[in-house]
Amino acid sequence: MTDTSTDHAALLLEAVRLAQANRANGGRPFGAVIACEGRAVARAVNGIVQSHDPTSHAEMEAIREASRALRTPDLSGCVVYASGHPCPMCLAALVIGKVKAVYYAFDNADAEPYGMSSDATYRALRLTLERPPLPLIRLDVGVSADSVYGGG
Repeated sequence: MTDTSTDHAALLLEAVRLAQANRANGGRPFGAVIACEGRAVARAVNGIVQSHDPTSHAEMEAIREASRALRTPDLSGCVVYASGHPCPMCLAALVIGKVKAVYYAFDNADAEPYGMSSDATYRALRLTLERPPLPLIRLDVGVSADSVYGGG
């Protein structure tokens, strides 16, 4: 299967569902899926609450899982589907891993009312996304931010 036939919405919805399930299980509401050639090779959730590791973001865990599954740190051609806009740490790791693109469901403005925005981190690091280092594509999957981050 090639990337042109990839169902981006279905893979992104899977990441959002992972985020919802993680929140329901007491974790932070973030999920990620990594697909290579249209096939999911990694699925992960934010594990900060369980592991007490501040780097245990969904994207970071998915990168680790995909690298092990593919037996390479080079994720060229792979696409990441993240429930939320990647934070600077995750974005840097995605660039280092040579990920092709990121599709995400919720941006920092969506996450802000729930205390889940990474905008303050971008500002503290004096980073801007005026010219992102890889394609960052927001895609509506028909799920509300409140049903992921809040009580809905």
